[in-house]
Amino acid sequence: MSIQGVMNTRLGEHIGLMESNAFVQCTAAMLSLLALIFYRTGSFAEIGSAPKLYLLGGLFGLIITLTVMLGIKNLSPTVSISVILISQLLVAAIIDYFGLMGSEKMPFGWMKFAGLALMIGGVVLFKAKG
Repeated sequence: MSIQGVMNTRLGEHIGLMESNAFVQCTAAMLSLLALIFYRTGSFAEIGSAPKLYLLGGLFGLIITLTVMLGIKNLSPTVSISVILISQLLVAAIIDYFGLMGSEKMPFGWMKFAGLALMIGGVVLFKAKG
């Protein structure tokens, strides 16, 4: 993710943010379709039976790619990827704790809160001048 994020950001500096995003998403789509020729595990015919909420994954792909590029451009690769990872862990913990989207409920005790706090503290220290 770090390498791709920096590459996408640098490409965006040359051709534009949305142009870079479109290129990245289209390349991924074409390669995904090519991969289907060799590796299939399901059927598109079943898409109608999937919960509609799960169809938003493509939208989130767009949002994630753009926010990674903007974060790297405005912060730095290290700080933006750190913030993204902490955010991902926090959201995953919320999903686990509440058992959202069919996930098994998992406890979230003080040690996990302490771990997140340490990670946040690390980003603050990393970002500090000195």
